[in-house]
Amino acid sequence: MAPPSSSTYAAPAKPRGGWLLRLGEWCARHFVVVIIAWLVALGGLHALQSAFGGTYSDDFNLPGTQSNTGAELLKAHDPAAGGTGAQVVLHDAAKPLTDDRSQVDQVVGSLQKLPHVLSAQNPLPSSSSSTSTSLSKDGNTGYITVRFDVNPTSLGDSYLHQVDTAVKPLRTAGVDVEYGGPLGELARPETKDLTSEAIGFAVAVVVLLIGFGSVIAAGVPLLTALIGVIVGLSVLSLVAAATTFASVSPTLATMIGLGVGIDYALFLITRHRQLVMDGRDPVRAAGRAVATSGRAVLVSGCTVIVALAGLYVSRVSFIGKLGAAAAVTVITAVIGAITLVPALLGLIGGRIDRYRVRPTVAEGGAVPGTPSQGGWHRYARRVEGRPWWFLLAGLVVVGVLAVPLFSIRLGHIDDGADPASFTDRRAFDLISTGFGPGANGPFTLVVDQRGVADDDRAALADNLQKALTDVPGAASVSPLTATPDGDLLVGTAVSARAPQDAGTTSLFNHFKDDVLPKGVSGTNASTYVTGTTAAQEDFLDIIVSRLPLIIAVVVALAFVIILIVFRGVLVALKAAVLNLLSIAASYGVVVAVFQWGWGGPSLGVSGTVPIESYVPMMMFAIVFGLSMDYEVFLITRVHEAWKRTGDSKDSVAHGLEITARVITCAALIMVSVFGAFILSDTVVIKMLGLGLAVSVLIDATVVRLLLVPAVMTLLGRGAWWIPGWLDRVLPHIDTEGEPVPPLSAP
Repeated sequence: MAPPSSSTYAAPAKPRGGWLLRLGEWCARHFVVVIIAWLVALGGLHALQSAFGGTYSDDFNLPGTQSNTGAELLKAHDPAAGGTGAQVVLHDAAKPLTDDRSQVDQVVGSLQKLPHVLSAQNPLPSSSSSTSTSLSKDGNTGYITVRFDVNPTSLGDSYLHQVDTAVKPLRTAGVDVEYGGPLGELARPETKDLTSEAIGFAVAVVVLLIGFGSVIAAGVPLLTALIGVIVGLSVLSLVAAATTFASVSPTLATMIGLGVGIDYALFLITRHRQLVMDGRDPVRAAGRAVATSGRAVLVSGCTVIVALAGLYVSRVSFIGKLGAAAAVTVITAVIGAITLVPALLGLIGGRIDRYRVRPTVAEGGAVPGTPSQGGWHRYARRVEGRPWWFLLAGLVVVGVLAVPLFSIRLGHIDDGADPASFTDRRAFDLISTGFGPGANGPFTLVVDQRGVADDDRAALADNLQKALTDVPGAASVSPLTATPDGDLLVGTAVSARAPQDAGTTSLFNHFKDDVLPKGVSGTNASTYVTGTTAAQEDFLDIIVSRLPLIIAVVVALAFVIILIVFRGVLVALKAAVLNLLSIAASYGVVVAVFQWGWGGPSLGVSGTVPIESYVPMMMFAIVFGLSMDYEVFLITRVHEAWKRTGDSKDSVAHGLEITARVITCAALIMVSVFGAFILSDTVVIKMLGLGLAVSVLIDATVVRLLLVPAVMTLLGRGAWWIPGWLDRVLPHIDTEGEPVPPLSAP
């Protein structure tokens, strides 16, 4: 059957190799120059990172939110009570802390002298008071509240050593000293996740050896991905010296960089290896691989980057920078694929299948339109015979997995979920035992009474005190006291529940929306609920309100990219809808494991936890971008066959057959890389690792093997329909197919 000639079923003219062909051949021919350039970049950037690299810290403060405004007011009117608070938790099981008064006083004085410290509050009662809110009833546990003019997580290990030196007298006296809050985050063991990376690499080696059957062919993707990640992380560290990135940024960048780096190199080497097996010259084969699969790598990489850039739609720099951090290693992975990979292929030459572990087999499928006996081709024919059954089966699987999504609760995971080996977890447990779990995340209540006449301020204070009496869900609310200038009233409220508990969120909203406004009703006073936990709650509210916009923008951008590349309205719509289904299913798995506790303890999670507020947003951008990788490589082959034969059903079978092995290998590697990060000590990394691994697994099995072939079969010729006017308006971006002239035999 000849391809359709109607303008509404666009079949663009075959492109030429162009600059990618020339780039691939040049890199393969001048492999020494390219490899040396990469090694120089690797060593130079790593040295610069060691000398000038920045640090990573979490900053949930958002300018313009009520918590941030309250914190700024407090800082301006009472600097000692403002800034970022952290706890130095003390516990002496043998005797009351009052017996260690001299050491406690010495430590408090030393902490006050440290740079960036605004104040340090002594937990022991003064001579004029018999009690202290920072000392437990049994007297064995207390905490020093230290306030910093910056977030201590940004100060680095050298500052932590100064804090350790300051508290040494108490440790020498036998007192247990633990750090809570941001100071505890600074004191956490540096999360390198080397075990996760090693496991991911080990599984990738096995998959590649089985897939290629050659040690050399398996080693190139691993080597290029590793170099690309190290270069990307060095660049990220240098950028972090100028701006603040979240603490999970380097781990997130490593996860994404390893996954896409191996995948992109795998797609290129698969094409190159087939050409070499066909007897082509290795240099020209490398050039052609870059001109074909390399073009698809560029499209896929740009799609991932666009999806990550969509996070800036949230207008939250914390979220946008997480996307930017991941995009850095995606960029280095793409550059490595189209330059370093062909250079290494040029170095290897015709020895790509040396050191075999199994007999080598051809990687491609049959020419479309000719008989094929391949297992994947026969499977596609079965889908073609009963597309509705396969579509229904895929929808049922995805639907069942997505059920837990409807009960998702976003929040912030507190220190109580960390391993017991972390000082912030031990501090959390000590405070919970001595003062109640809510003491780990108190709210600071701020009332701005500058608009209230002096004669009316006493009445205002009385009304507020009445409103703050017996607040449901509050373990305690301290009396409001005036700042030194008298402009603000300040108090502390402690929840009866842990900071991550839904009850604490309800209490925050109750204070913010009901209790405090009621207390100042009829006056010009303004009220705020601030503190670290309050900032996290405001952050959560913004994330929830803007997540639908991010989803809409990312889906729209991906739809446009697929439409431009494949010139089919329904193909682009199908890609967007099916990717949404796979993401919903992965969300459901994450909720079941972490929020419902189905298997959470076996993953090292203490109890059940809410879903970290920014995890769904990050998962969506990353998964949607990565899903487009397999979409591009599969639909590219289907589109190629459609242009050649015009047989829509056979083109689906051909596309599935020719890409099944490489997509399966790529997906197994991606799942192993992401899944290995479940072993991380950080719960957020566990969530991202599990969510990304499950989403790739669903995408490579249920979506690619059931839903895509079934939907493409049902759509038939209509899949490639595009209005003539739209075809003329959209730019032409070609992926694989036959973009370069045939190579002459050697």
